[in-house]
Amino acid sequence: MKIGIAGKGGVGKTTLAGLICWVLKDLGIRVLAVDADPDANLGSFLGFPEVEKITPIIQMKELISERMEVKGAFYKLTPKIDDIPDRFMKEHEGIKLIVMGTVKSGDAGCVCPESTFLRRLLHQIALRKDEYIVVDFEAGVEHLGRGTAEKFDYLLIVVEPSKLSVESFMRIYPLAKDIGIKRVLGIANKIREEKDKEFLDLHLDRDKILGYLSFSNLFSEVNRMSNWRILKEDRIYVEAKGIVKKLLNSGG
Repeated sequence: MKIGIAGKGGVGKTTLAGLICWVLKDLGIRVLAVDADPDANLGSFLGFPEVEKITPIIQMKELISERMEVKGAFYKLTPKIDDIPDRFMKEHEGIKLIVMGTVKSGDAGCVCPESTFLRRLLHQIALRKDEYIVVDFEAGVEHLGRGTAEKFDYLLIVVEPSKLSVESFMRIYPLAKDIGIKRVLGIANKIREEKDKEFLDLHLDRDKILGYLSFSNLFSEVNRMSNWRILKEDRIYVEAKGIVKKLLNSGG
């Protein structure tokens, strides 16, 4: 199963991606985490050692230039890339991690080779078998091409009880459907009280929300210590486990 996580910045995409990875791992399922967010914090959340020393693949300019055969404004559209995932993959406590990064707007020079490289790399990763793949995307889905998007079983859009977050959900949802993602569903996050659920139910169809995650008072401690395991002491882990079981029971 291939699962993408998207949503407005700050809503808790990385938290959900990390929780899903560890729930899958605890259930004895092989999982590959892919960090495709410009901030690249998934490795830290998952407790990978010396994560600050992991260079996102997008920053490997020489590698990209070589594989893309960049010559001025020209470059190869189908670079050799099948060896890249295993070459740069890290593993810690039963979870594999690839830090892709993403092209940041405002970077100097032409971003076309880098963008093409990342799309091809994500497509290659999506072809992998015998493991569940969880991708922590940047805010939108513009970086997903149709051929790659169609290989994803789910896009989970994280939404919090705020107008801006709901508006972001409403923008991402039709785009994801248009490029061929099979199932697009919301995960309501940072739920503090029943009014938060009522707000989201008022603005979104309830059948579009797969599950709810409570706001955890342990988040500040998690951020200070970079130790997600603290969340196992909170009901948010149980709620995440319930979401994962719904995904597993769906059959992909």
